[in-house]
Amino acid sequence: MPKRKPQARRRYDTDLTDIQWELIAPLIPDARAGGRPRKATSRELVEAILYFLRAGAAWRLLPHDLPPWQTVYYYLRRWQAEGVWQHVHHALVLADRERCGREASPSAAILDSQSVRTADQKGAKRAMTRARRSLDASATS
Repeated sequence: MPKRKPQARRRYDTDLTDIQWELIAPLIPDARAGGRPRKATSRELVEAILYFLRAGAAWRLLPHDLPPWQTVYYYLRRWQAEGVWQHVHHALVLADRERCGREASPSAAILDSQSVRTADQKGAKRAMTRARRSLDASATS
């Protein structure tokens, strides 16, 4: 029986364009040396993570043409612990600032830590509901 040619993976709305991937590819760590080589590429893992985050589904509901959910979850958590996502975010902010014609890093910042006290003392506690009259006081004899 002849082997079937593997079908190309379906394209999802959350998939990165080649230009987007070129921006973040240098920031995504390569597979670690030693151990079993991973079957999924870094791009496939990032796209599966983006799919999961956008769809908001359960891990086990990732489509079967994406890498296994256990693998995707592992790399999401590992890269999160290593600070990869913060580096990606920072690089994308800098690239967007340059795209808009601004300096990559802001040259000025405004800090405001003023707080206003609205009252010096707390007021007396008041009941929020009306007090009930006892039945004895309202009974007529």
